[in-house]
Amino acid sequence: MTAEQYYTKDPTCASNEVTCAFVYRGHGMMFTTDAGVFSKGELDPGSRLLMDALPALSGDVLDLGCGWGPIGISVAKANKDARVVMADVNHRALDLTRRNAAALGASVEVLESDGMSALLDREFDAVITNPPIRAGKQVIYQMFADSARVLRENGALYLVIRKQQGAESCMKYLKTLFANVEKLDKSAGYWVLKASGPVKQGENTDAV
Repeated sequence: MTAEQYYTKDPTCASNEVTCAFVYRGHGMMFTTDAGVFSKGELDPGSRLLMDALPALSGDVLDLGCGWGPIGISVAKANKDARVVMADVNHRALDLTRRNAAALGASVEVLESDGMSALLDREFDAVITNPPIRAGKQVIYQMFADSARVLRENGALYLVIRKQQGAESCMKYLKTLFANVEKLDKSAGYWVLKASGPVKQGENTDAV
């Protein structure tokens, strides 16, 4: 084992591709996954819970930290009116996402971005993320703050986080960025949160 994490820009671990198959809202999905990318060989339970909790989506949708592509590609297949952008810092993940999207006939935009750094001049109607908790609170909280910056007035951030990894404090922080924060679902220690009504600069919420 090495200390290398899935949010490394260029994984050095040996490639070892395996497939992952599942059904999402009537669509049979087959993905190629690999070592050095989050959740090799399986759809992790947090992402599955998040995907199942999502409403119908349309407009500009961002899958932030897309990994090998299960969330964004599934959203694109199930929501024909959604224009999906998929971003990650991991080059191996981006290659997998492009290949998986092509294989599944999903029309998505795939780009490299360290967090939201390459996307701050864009606007979105929804941001979806299973954040890289191991990157640390500072990193993921910056992702949430940047999401509030790029979301349109009626936009929403959807995310999943484990209770034991700070879900309650995460909700408290989100309330400083959004007018409304709610728990959409919870299972096996995971919480799916929706934060809507991004608070722009100069505005305040009632959150402590």
